[in-house]
Amino acid sequence: MKTTISALLSMMLTFTSVTYIQAQETSATKDGWISLFNGKNLEGWKVGENAATFSVTDGAIKVEGPRAHLYYQGEVENHNFKDFEFQATVMTKPGANSGIYIHTEYQEGGWPSQGYEVQVNNTQSDWKRTGSLYNIVDVKETYVSDNEWYTEYIKVEGKRIIVKINDIVVVDYTEPENPKRDGGQKNRLLSSGTFALQGHDPGSVVFYKNIMVKPLP
Repeated sequence: MKTTISALLSMMLTFTSVTYIQAQETSATKDGWISLFNGKNLEGWKVGENAATFSVTDGAIKVEGPRAHLYYQGEVENHNFKDFEFQATVMTKPGANSGIYIHTEYQEGGWPSQGYEVQVNNTQSDWKRTGSLYNIVDVKETYVSDNEWYTEYIKVEGKRIIVKINDIVVVDYTEPENPKRDGGQKNRLLSSGTFALQGHDPGSVVFYKNIMVKPLP
């Protein structure tokens, strides 16, 4: 009898543990969205040159310093995304320039040569504003202000890229069959790859948090 009760208790504890883990996983991937940043450190991310440009403060990635790029290298989709929805909560300080790269790959230094850059820039001297698909579809209008949090959303499905700033569609671009790309733009193409956050220059200060992805079938 004691053995039966002991076995029953063991089964109940196992069931409770499994249920708890499943609940955590469900919470972490609610509606298919998966967090890429834990809010505590840069686990799952990798930077080459000028690594000190990136730090974590008050639950956000702070970007401040010389040119550098922080690449997602974590376990989600083995950091290789094709079709997806992506979003991050972003705040720029006055005069800041940054960007979010998609379909890119890790480089030790220099500007990422693969994939597209989605611009983060509300008041810096470069007229290509936040939400621009940089040098491909450039946005002149400014939809958000410095010193306030906003949402930057990117969707890639097939050959189509949609960019939203606070739910306003600012770019809806379909890559043609044989896009013409000159010089340094030759690899600005959709394929697959990871995400990267840009540290543009020492005068730029930008914050990123709530970095999420929703892989699409």
